[in-house]
Amino acid sequence: MKIPKKYAFYEENIKGSLFLSELFLISSQAEVREKIKAQKQKYADATHVCHAFICGKNAEIMGMSDDGEPGGTAGRPMLDVLKGSGATNLLVTVTRWFGGTLLGTGGLVHAYGNGVKNLLEVAEFEELVEKSDFSLSTDYQQYQILKKIFENHTLYELSEDFGEGISIKGKIAVSDSENFKQKIFDATNGKVLPIIST
Repeated sequence: MKIPKKYAFYEENIKGSLFLSELFLISSQAEVREKIKAQKQKYADATHVCHAFICGKNAEIMGMSDDGEPGGTAGRPMLDVLKGSGATNLLVTVTRWFGGTLLGTGGLVHAYGNGVKNLLEVAEFEELVEKSDFSLSTDYQQYQILKKIFENHTLYELSEDFGEGISIKGKIAVSDSENFKQKIFDATNGKVLPIIST
C-alpha cells in the first residue's frame, strides 16, 4: 500500500471547461470534510468541486461526491481510478469551471476519470509505513551515544529540545521499534529507555 508524499495537481481544458485535479494526503474522514469545505471556499467561482477519497491502513474507508454533476459521472469514475491505484490516505478533488459546452455523460466520466489518472501519474508516492511515537529524556553525555544509534534507524518527525537535559521525540516504524528500544537500553547501560506508544 502506498501513500502520497505531497500535494500534486493536474490541469486541463476540455471544450472550454477548465478541470483542475488536486491530490491531498489525508488520514481521516474529518480531514476530508475540512479540506472539501476549504476547497469550496477557495473556488467559490467554480461550477463544481467533485471529490473522491480512500483512507485507512487497508484502504477500507472511501467516499465520493458528484457535487451537482449528473449522478455517477464524476465521483464514481474518480473513485474507480483511486481504487485501482494501490494507494490509501489520499483525497482527490476535481474542480470544474464550466465553459459553455455540455460534455454529455460519457464526456464527463472521461474528463473526471482521466483527470485523476493524469494526476496520479505526476504525483509522488511512498510506501505506507506503520509508525509508533517514541519519546525519551537524556543528558548531554548519553546524547552523543544516542546520535549514532539514530543514524542507523529511519526516524520520522524527530524533534530535540535542549534544556538542562535533552528531550527527544519522533516516530519510528513499528517493525523497528523493539530493536531501536533495545539498542538504546544496551548502549546507555539501561540509563535511557525510550517510551514507545503502540
